[in-house]
Amino acid sequence: MKRPTLAFLAMAALLLVATARGQGMTLPKFDRIELDNGTVFLLHEKHDVPLIGVEVIIRGGASSDPEDLSGLSGLLAGLLEKGAGDRDAAEFAESVAAVGGELSASGALEAITISGEFLADDADLLVELLADMLRRPALDAAEMDKLRKRLINFIRAAKDSRLRALVPIYGNAFLFGDHPYGNPASGSEESLRKIRHRDLLGYYRDYIGADRLIIAVAGDFDSTAMKEKLTAAFGGWRKAPAALIEVAAPVPQTGRRVLLVDKPGATQTYFWIASVGVAIDYPQRAELDIANTVFGGRFTSMLNTELRIKSGLTYGARSILTRPAQPGSIAISSYTKTDSTVAAIDMVLGVLSDLRASGIDSEMIHSAKNYILGQFPPRLETASQLAGILAQLEHMNLDVSYIDDYGAAITDADGEIIATVINDVYPALDDLVFVLLGDAELIRAAITKYGPVTEISISAPRFHP
Repeated sequence: MKRPTLAFLAMAALLLVATARGQGMTLPKFDRIELDNGTVFLLHEKHDVPLIGVEVIIRGGASSDPEDLSGLSGLLAGLLEKGAGDRDAAEFAESVAAVGGELSASGALEAITISGEFLADDADLLVELLADMLRRPALDAAEMDKLRKRLINFIRAAKDSRLRALVPIYGNAFLFGDHPYGNPASGSEESLRKIRHRDLLGYYRDYIGADRLIIAVAGDFDSTAMKEKLTAAFGGWRKAPAALIEVAAPVPQTGRRVLLVDKPGATQTYFWIASVGVAIDYPQRAELDIANTVFGGRFTSMLNTELRIKSGLTYGARSILTRPAQPGSIAISSYTKTDSTVAAIDMVLGVLSDLRASGIDSEMIHSAKNYILGQFPPRLETASQLAGILAQLEHMNLDVSYIDDYGAAITDADGEIIATVINDVYPALDDLVFVLLGDAELIRAAITKYGPVTEISISAPRFHP
C-alpha cells in the first residue's frame, strides 16, 4: 500500500480543525521535560493524522555573532544540513527525501532553528537525524566554502532584482548601529568573506550545546516513548562552554537620521521609516496589534488607503512591528517612482501624524478585531505549527497565556487604552530614521529636509554605512 504524502496529511489536518475557527484558541496540554544538562523537551500528542512536527531552537543566533562576523550563526545553520553523523551532504538529503520528510535549518536574529515534519512511522529516523545535525555535524570546509559563495551571490543578486527585501536589512543596520540587533542574520558580502573555517568550528564549540537547546514535538507519537528516544539522543550532550551573550535593550531613537543607499539608474525609491519599538513581552500586545492592523497591517489600512488606493503613489504600504526579546523596530515600508519620493514620504508622515493626533475610531477598532480574530486561529492548526509555537514560547520565556488569553484580550481591548498605546509606541515625527534606496543623484538634494544624510553605495560589500 502506498504511503500517504505529507502534503495530503497536512491538508487532512486542516480539514479536521476547520470547523473550530472563530471559537478562540487555547493551547492543548503538553509535557515539559528539562534534562540535567539544560535541554528542554516540549511534547504534545496529536493523533488525528500520522504526522510528527518538530521545531528545534538553539538560543543565540545573529545577535550573538562575533564582531565583524555577522552571518556566522546563519552559515552554521546552513551547514547543519550539509552532512552529519555518517552521512555526507548528499546522503543526508537523500535520507530525508527517501521517506518524504522535510527537515531544514536556518539562522535568525536570536536563534538557530531546525524545522521538520515526518510521518509517524519515521520517528526514529527523525530523532537520529536531529541528533546527528546537532551533536555530530560534519561542518565540512568545502561545503562551507560553497555555501558562503552561494550566500554572497544571493546578496549580489538581490542588489539587482530584490531591492525591496534589502531595505529592512540596511534599515536595521542603520537604526541599531553597533547593537546586536543591527546584525543581518544572512551576513553581508564583507562579513561572509571574513569568516574562516576555524571561526565556524570555534562558534560551534563555544556556543552550541545542550543548555541552549529546545526541542518541541507535536503529532502522532507516544510521549513516554518519545521522551526516551530524545533523552537517549541528547541526555549525554555537553553544555556550551561559553556564556550565552546577554543582549541589552537598544537606546531609543532621538532626532532624525537619513541613510541614502545609492543605486544609479533606479527608477523607483524604496523607503523604510522607523524607530525603536517594543519587545515581545509588551503588556498591551492586543491593543498594539489592533492599532497596527488599522495603521498599516492590512490592505484597507490607513497607509495603504492613502498611498495606494487614493493617490496611486505606490502598489503597497505597510507598517511592521518586529518584537524580539528586547525592543525591536517599528517601521513603515513602501516604494514609489523616483520623482514622487518626497510626495510619498510626506504622505506617510502625514498619516503617522494623524494616527498619533486622532487615534482610531470605534468602527475601525471593531473591524480590526474581527480581522485579527479571523487570522489568528489558522496559524495553530497543524502539528508543525503547534511545535513552532511551543518552542517560541519556551525560547522567549512566555507563559501559555500569551496564546490562550489573546483572543479575549483582542475582544476586550478598550479604545482609550489603544489611544495610549499608539502614543506610547508609534514614534513622534522628530524621532525617526529614514532609509532610502534609489538613484541618489535624483533624490539627494530633496531628502535633506528629513535630516542629516549619510550615503552608501549599493555596491559597497556591507550594510552598515
